[in-house]
Amino acid sequence: MQTNRAIIFSAAAAAAAAAATSWYSVRKLSQSSKPLSRPAEEVVQTEPRKVALIVNPSKSGGDDAEQAVARVCAEAGMEAPLVFHTTPDNAGQDAARKALDAGCDTVVAAGGDGTIRAAAEVLEGTDATLGIIPLGTGNLLARNVEVPLEDLHTAALVAVRGTVRPIDVGHMKLNLLDGTTADHAFLVIAGVGTDADLFDDTDEEMKSKVGWLAYSQAGLRQLPGRRKRVHFKLSDDSNWQTRKVRSVLFANVGKLQGLDFVPDARIDDGVLDAVVLSPRSAAGWTWILLKTAFRAKNKIPVMSFYQTSGVFLRCAEPMNTQIDGDPTGQVNELEVSVNAGSLRLRTP
Repeated sequence: MQTNRAIIFSAAAAAAAAAATSWYSVRKLSQSSKPLSRPAEEVVQTEPRKVALIVNPSKSGGDDAEQAVARVCAEAGMEAPLVFHTTPDNAGQDAARKALDAGCDTVVAAGGDGTIRAAAEVLEGTDATLGIIPLGTGNLLARNVEVPLEDLHTAALVAVRGTVRPIDVGHMKLNLLDGTTADHAFLVIAGVGTDADLFDDTDEEMKSKVGWLAYSQAGLRQLPGRRKRVHFKLSDDSNWQTRKVRSVLFANVGKLQGLDFVPDARIDDGVLDAVVLSPRSAAGWTWILLKTAFRAKNKIPVMSFYQTSGVFLRCAEPMNTQIDGDPTGQVNELEVSVNAGSLRLRTP
């Protein structure tokens, strides 16, 4: 089970993982997730007509996921699902487009958060619904919406026939160092700074063998880093702020590997929760960890929270970025926004 070896998916984990991973993972993963906050009248139940399944073949359990979804469709008297596989060159966007072209109204993504995000990029703004079967290492979206992690058949049942709820989708527009631009959707969290350095520095071979423990080694390497100057402005505020930071995170959900990292974040409230982390040393990282682990209400100077519909950010020097744990390159400037209720997700 991944929960006993998970570390917090954030820059706080980068600093404290080696010392605290086992303790806070076991302590917090049993706590329940935050409920979706949309009013009851916006919750709808629709029966699927045609189902597609997108499978990441690199993840363990892919064949079982295919069998589980086929069984759910058969039990409902539906035709067998169309099955598509991701490739190293395409995380699932092409498969999702083929599913829509084939007339599928429910698209199930079986894989990690990257596979789910790729499908969501295509389904966002359409009438099709997204179902998820968690097969990855973190499965952060699944944890936040309480999709079962250990019961594959129940997860498949939820993915195909669960309640349909509208959720928010974050977008991060990057001005990359080579002069090009990129626009990435995210469902969990995006960031710039130490958190992105951690993911960029993690050994993929080690990650495939030991899961989230692989991040602890990279976290120790990132711990002694220095703060960097950024200028940022909230979309609903005309004033620019200047801060020296280690990371700036943009959260669409609040729970990260079992910890209530962003307590006020909701996946369907129409706003983003920006978190500015500015510790000078290991003591500052420990302060952040303790505040998070014990759900302390008091404010601390090394961790600031903002709720907003968008953020403009400029870096005094190049900084790494990430979306839902995937590195997305170095930037000097970025813009983050949220599309409220733009994705239909099947939930328990």
